[in-house]
Amino acid sequence: MQVEPITQEGYDLLTREFKYLVEVEKPKVSREKEVAAALGDRSENADYHAAKEKLRHIDKRLFYLNALLQKTQIIDPSLLDHSRMHFGLTITLTDLDSDEEEVYTICGAYESEPENGLITIHAPLSKLMMGKHVGDEFTIDLPSGKKEYEVEKLEYIDVFSLKQHIKTEQDFGFR
Repeated sequence: MQVEPITQEGYDLLTREFKYLVEVEKPKVSREKEVAAALGDRSENADYHAAKEKLRHIDKRLFYLNALLQKTQIIDPSLLDHSRMHFGLTITLTDLDSDEEEVYTICGAYESEPENGLITIHAPLSKLMMGKHVGDEFTIDLPSGKKEYEVEKLEYIDVFSLKQHIKTEQDFGFR
């Protein structure tokens, strides 16, 4: 089984979503299904079929979250060595061809927001950056060709302070 690193905040959010789906959303949708079923002919009952479909989505999400919970390992990146790249650190890279800077933070799959530079530890770029020190250079093969980078800076910035989209209970439900 592949271990999935996660921050404490990410783990807390993951368990909150799981509990919400089990304790609030699934019972609510089950009641909707029962009410719709009591109206009679199920073959032409749109409310019944919609509730049944919502339950399928909830069960699939619960299966995914449960699998993720079983393989998570909580890591506090603030306690790790900040002289080399690892889970939870923010890295500033310079593209050696264009001199443009790019900033990435390596995080767990549940915490990632690639559009905001929070990339999963399983991403090809993350794998290349792991263990790098300031001043190290590396090359990545992209569909558009090779890109060369130099590590400019490594720093610890809390992953959740960088997130733009932190899920709330409204996001957990199925509408």
